[in-house]
Amino acid sequence: MTEDLEALKRAAAEAAAQLVQDGMAVGLGTGSTVRHLLPAIAARQLRAVRYVATSPATAEQAMALGLAIEPFDTLDRLDLAIDGADQVAADGALVKGGGGAHVREKVVAGAADRFVVIVDATKAVEALVAPVPLELLAFGLRATLAQIAPAAVRDGAALSPDGNVIADYTGPVGDAAPLAARLDGVPGVVGHGLFAAAMVSDVFVGGSGGVQHRTVRSGR
Repeated sequence: MTEDLEALKRAAAEAAAQLVQDGMAVGLGTGSTVRHLLPAIAARQLRAVRYVATSPATAEQAMALGLAIEPFDTLDRLDLAIDGADQVAADGALVKGGGGAHVREKVVAGAADRFVVIVDATKAVEALVAPVPLELLAFGLRATLAQIAPAAVRDGAALSPDGNVIADYTGPVGDAAPLAARLDGVPGVVGHGLFAAAMVSDVFVGGSGGVQHRTVRSGR
């Protein structure tokens, strides 16, 4: 089963890799599906693409494959960002952050004219459910957790790429917009893993019948 899922992730990643073109500025996400994306992009041997990475792990793999990563502070916009997700709802809304880089991933997605999500079919859901990843300040952590309960620090999790605590909200999600607003309103919450459908341009879903391409919205 694991091998089958990896094949589905690879298929979605390889389809999305075809969107990268010379002259673009491209954001690269984090996670198991992105690990298939990077070699698929490298195999195209493009020469004039500027890349930014959402995590040190992605940057390290990309550079090992010959993709030139630069700091995000050298760019003020991106043509394209490609990333995985933990859940993709029917309307295109996402839960992200299993890898703990969701704040950087949201910054990169928000800066991109086109944000493309790549997943295997097990990540497609009718509605989003917990857990919802959180990135929290260590300062006042217990007070922050009390305000966003039910939530808990993730067992064994490393700190985020920016040195913050990774936790998970474990309560009901329902309509994600009010929950997102509630989480955004707590000062100790650096960011959460709820991504509105309005951020998403396309979803590539690798399934047993091939790769399904869903258009959520046109480019900005």
